[in-house]
Amino acid sequence: MCKMEKSLYHRKLWEIKVRLLGDSKVEKLRNSFASRSPTSLWMIRAVSVLLLWSCFVHLMALGDMWGPRLFNGWPSCFIQRGLSTAAEMKSLPAKIALPPKRVYQNNGYLMVSCNGGLNQMRAAICDMVTVARYMNVTLIVPELDKTSFWNDPSEFKDIFDVDHFISSLRDEVRILKELPPRVKKRVELGMYHEMPPISWSNMSYYQNQILPLVKKHKVLHLNKTDSRLANNGLPVEVQKLRCRVNFNGLKFTPQIEELGRRVVNILREKGPFLVLHLRYEMDMLAFSGCSHGCNPEEEEELTRMRYAYPWWKEKVINSEEKRKEGLCPLTPEETALTLTALGIDRNVQIYIAAGEIYGGERRMKALTDAFPNVVRKETILESSDLDFCRNHSSQMAALDYLVAVERDIIVPTNDGNMARVVEGHRRFLGFKKTIQLNRKFLVKLIDEYTEGLLTWDVFSSMVKAFHSTRMGSPKRRLVIPNKPKEEDYFYSNPQECLQLLDEPLRVI
Repeated sequence: MCKMEKSLYHRKLWEIKVRLLGDSKVEKLRNSFASRSPTSLWMIRAVSVLLLWSCFVHLMALGDMWGPRLFNGWPSCFIQRGLSTAAEMKSLPAKIALPPKRVYQNNGYLMVSCNGGLNQMRAAICDMVTVARYMNVTLIVPELDKTSFWNDPSEFKDIFDVDHFISSLRDEVRILKELPPRVKKRVELGMYHEMPPISWSNMSYYQNQILPLVKKHKVLHLNKTDSRLANNGLPVEVQKLRCRVNFNGLKFTPQIEELGRRVVNILREKGPFLVLHLRYEMDMLAFSGCSHGCNPEEEEELTRMRYAYPWWKEKVINSEEKRKEGLCPLTPEETALTLTALGIDRNVQIYIAAGEIYGGERRMKALTDAFPNVVRKETILESSDLDFCRNHSSQMAALDYLVAVERDIIVPTNDGNMARVVEGHRRFLGFKKTIQLNRKFLVKLIDEYTEGLLTWDVFSSMVKAFHSTRMGSPKRRLVIPNKPKEEDYFYSNPQECLQLLDEPLRVI
């Protein structure tokens, strides 16, 4: 069929030539052909074929550019390639449009060094982006903490998608991966200013005290960034920008995101699971001075660690008093009793979102006896899967963060940075259930139960009743003037960015 179509095609080409040249010229052309030697005719035919083929190739290239309509009415063997190319083009993913760059007079450059663990640094990054935007300065991609207890050498780009971070916020603030060469030279010569900003400050502090320093020195380095912006009393647009950075601007690297999805899929294939943020780790216990359930050798080890870190201010701590005030993380034994009293199915998978539990299997025995399906990322993944983030605590914490945000129920056993930031993210995603344990109430009740003062039924019913309203449902932040550490943390309940469940999804 295609041969017949090709012969028709050649006939059409000859008719086109006749119309273009005219009858007299065609007759001359025929006579000239007749007078030529066979060798000359062969050469003319070869050149003609090459010219025709060149025209054909150009036409096909135009067809790729202009689409198959250029060849309407032509034989199908000529348009097949064009159609397949069009189909391939349709299968390509659409290019995401970037927001337009915000144009503003640059007042200088802001360098920031974050301190603390992953989620403390995450909140700090959100604050510093917001501060940079409202001071009209250029922000340099934040430097992460490498000197804390975890001693994690990870850079920003090892944890977060740095290109997405820069491009997704470009309509608010200019962010660079590094200082321009001429400015970098000034920094190398010591021509910049360095300082820690005051904690829990409002925007007027940054406008009236920090911005003049940026304008004067051109480069300002803020060397501490944790909790440097107030929880409350800020304009709504400032609060919404903090949310936008947190929920849209900060994405983990594709490698971490993909591994996090794999963990969630593995868990889901095996049935329901609960995420338990069991913050019973050596650094937390040493820092807080909480040693309930530890033996004398462990208590001594925790005390030595506390004195080894000069930036941990509190040194002499009464562990039992602190526990009774609800200021200690629940132990694995206390956690087992609490989950059982709440009516959690003993056969459910419990994913431990935490590092190494202090005391190891000995301290975990009560929990694994009550809930035999306790799992960790290290037990459900191949060892090679974690090679890229092994000995990088922040990257490992990023995996736990993804799983914790994704799951329907999470139970934190303390109110540290991960627990609070994850709680706020889950509120943003539609008020997902986060069981907020009241540790002061629980340890009192647990002690009464273990001393035989309460029956199991009474103990269980009291635990359930008290926590029935502590599931992450909508509420207003608690504001305590001049006591920011005691009021509700902005990132645990970013109410300015939340919506009722029956409202359409709000884009931050």
